[in-house]
Amino acid sequence: MKKLFNLLVASTIVLCSQAQTNSAGKVTGSIKDGGQQKIIDAASVSLLKAKDSSLVKVAVTDKEGNFTIDNVKEGAYLVLATSVGHSKTYSKTFIISESQSTANVGVLQLVPQDKSLAGVTVTSKKPFIERKIDRTIVNVDAAVSNAGTTALEVLEKSPGVTVDKDGNVSLKGKAGVNIMIDGKPAYLTGQDLTNLLKTMPSTALDQMEIMTNPSAKYDASGTAGIINIKTKKNKQKGFNGSVSSSYGQGFYARNNNSLNLNYRNGKFNLFSNFSASFDKSYQDLYILRKFKDGNGNVERIFEQDAMMYRKNHNYNGKIGLDFYATKKTTIGFVLNGFNALHVQDGLNTTYFYNGAKVLDSIAVAKNNEDGPWKNGSVNFNYRHTFDSTGKELTMDADYVNYSSGRTMDLLNSYYSGNWQQRGGDNLVGDLPTDVNIYTFKMDYSQPLKKGIKLEAGIKSGYVNTNNTAGYFNVVGGTKLVDPKKTNHFKYKENINAAYLNLSKEIKKWGLQAGLRMENTNNSGNQFGNPIYSDSSFKNSYTGLFPNVFVSYKVNDKNQLSFSYGRRIRRPDYEDLNPFLFFIDNYTYEQGNPFLQPSIANTLEASHTYKDFLTTSVNYTHTRALFTEVFEPNGNAIVVTHRNYGSSDNASFSVSAQVQATKWWMFIPYAEVNYSSYKGNFTSGSVNVDATNFALNINNQFTFKKGWSAELSGFYRTKGIEAQILIHPLGQLNAGVQKQVLKNKGTIKLNVRDLLKTMTPHGEINIQSTDASFSQRRDSRVVTLSLSYRFGKPIKGVQKRKTGGAGDEQNRVKGAN
Repeated sequence: MKKLFNLLVASTIVLCSQAQTNSAGKVTGSIKDGGQQKIIDAASVSLLKAKDSSLVKVAVTDKEGNFTIDNVKEGAYLVLATSVGHSKTYSKTFIISESQSTANVGVLQLVPQDKSLAGVTVTSKKPFIERKIDRTIVNVDAAVSNAGTTALEVLEKSPGVTVDKDGNVSLKGKAGVNIMIDGKPAYLTGQDLTNLLKTMPSTALDQMEIMTNPSAKYDASGTAGIINIKTKKNKQKGFNGSVSSSYGQGFYARNNNSLNLNYRNGKFNLFSNFSASFDKSYQDLYILRKFKDGNGNVERIFEQDAMMYRKNHNYNGKIGLDFYATKKTTIGFVLNGFNALHVQDGLNTTYFYNGAKVLDSIAVAKNNEDGPWKNGSVNFNYRHTFDSTGKELTMDADYVNYSSGRTMDLLNSYYSGNWQQRGGDNLVGDLPTDVNIYTFKMDYSQPLKKGIKLEAGIKSGYVNTNNTAGYFNVVGGTKLVDPKKTNHFKYKENINAAYLNLSKEIKKWGLQAGLRMENTNNSGNQFGNPIYSDSSFKNSYTGLFPNVFVSYKVNDKNQLSFSYGRRIRRPDYEDLNPFLFFIDNYTYEQGNPFLQPSIANTLEASHTYKDFLTTSVNYTHTRALFTEVFEPNGNAIVVTHRNYGSSDNASFSVSAQVQATKWWMFIPYAEVNYSSYKGNFTSGSVNVDATNFALNINNQFTFKKGWSAELSGFYRTKGIEAQILIHPLGQLNAGVQKQVLKNKGTIKLNVRDLLKTMTPHGEINIQSTDASFSQRRDSRVVTLSLSYRFGKPIKGVQKRKTGGAGDEQNRVKGAN
């Protein structure tokens, strides 16, 4: 494999050195004022790809209102024209080819905006959902009900996305989603990732990009695909910004505040975002466990009711600088960080019955957790454009740190069936975690002969985690180490990657093929104590991940596409730790150092009609599948992860954006998903399948005098994942907003989970144990928010080129 890696890198260098640019043709036209037919000089002209509206080149009209864009390679395009004080307009789609090397789009008319808006900062309203050829884009601010929410709550209502009762994210019915933030992997998993998404207020978010079959340019991690969360970054020239605040009231109150600032002038662009949020919530978890003997008769019953109260204080900050050293070279840095304090108080009451449902004993556990959670990161980036043909080199270097100082205090009291106290104990824990990440990434792109575009790059990333779980029994006021529960685990991981991607447009066809290679090296060390000896493991493997994408434009109304991709899902860091983690006296969690990565092969085909109706079929086969399993151990349940077999997942989805009336936009998404799981656990085999249906509807209403409203919601029928059956679940949201302060301010009022139907409940089937659960949380919240935009951008400034569809605006900066 090392020879293959060297060959791939060497071939990339040779291709880059021998590549020649393609100057197939040019685009011309002129722009006039649609009202008075006056010439408009210094108007911005953007050349966009017809298939996905991604930016190719920009130009500015001359004193006569004319423009010319040279060195345009073969393909289908359209032109976007904009000017201050006018509404934007688009040209018709046109083709550049060897036989038609020049395209004249004619005169584009820009309609003047209402004079009453003179001197006002005009912001165009983006649709809530945008459908691109290779991704779905969720514009966070476009939905009224997103005000006062978090990143996790925005994901919960996004089409095709599922968030379970523990905050784990699935895409089109499949677990294993790679969550990225501004193009960088989050590097966190499980509860740590959930906590991170809960600390990110929606006011700091710009878009969410959902990709079920990403190209070879992206990390291969994530068998279900990638969700890229893009935070806000303003590039308008001059000083401008926005401030927002919201107050939400559920059973408890919550508050979100944010400030966005941007200053760009000359060679510098300084941008920043600061936010603070405070909330209190509750969760009521009910679990019923029935333990059976060898004949299937119930011999013991555990009935558990856990009430948890949570307080969260989150502070987030980002500041960055772009230095435009020359017209072709940009150097920048970004500092990111957050400081979050999570406090949880719990009361857990467990009732123990015999097989005849006679109460035998009771256990009451009072638990307090204090979880300070901090993050800091720094990114240095470099971008150089060699010429106007699209030859470009980018480099990124990142350092990221996550640290937690979580502590816990658990007081257990034991009673007889008639509440006579029998005894008790006190367990405290000191549970610090430290994660350090170092990454470097370099990407190169260049047009070749005959309209072929080459993209190539390398990545290398190092991750070091240090987890300590120190448990102490408190006896007579003295803390005594509990060696059965105490452990110290260190984990190291290095991933090296290289990719090569080629794309070309041939008349109505769009072709793209890529190959990515990733080499993974990891090791873990479980330190010993007086009871347990040291243990360690090492693992190294290399994988190839091909990707193919084909599109065909049948006519102006119909477009077909097909894609294939191979992806990987690596075990989470903590899932490899072999020590037994203490959750409560009847629930433990244990890692598995022998877990192997899952490999998924995905096929997807889609049809788009008139750019508003999209139907798609998706099929994924996953081997070496691993999942959370529940295994009985005496009176307790051990939660662990195991490779148990394979899964097949097939889905059919339909999405549309229907302009029902001038004031009503109807955005439905419907999906039918079939899942099949086959394999073997230590407690038995599994061979289950199920079909479920998901419906996501968003209604956007636009009225006169700055009023608008939203009515949205989702519903999912029951579904399965290995041993877990989840019953139907749904949510209804509503909101209204009003533009105020000369359209610089926005007031929003919304209600989430209006009918309070977000109550996950389901069943877990273990060989000798049947378990069911239900969960209630503070999900119905009424939120009032106010946002205000200030500053005035300088006119006539070209926007910095961001690459295809804007997804590289915050470039990929790391390796998983």
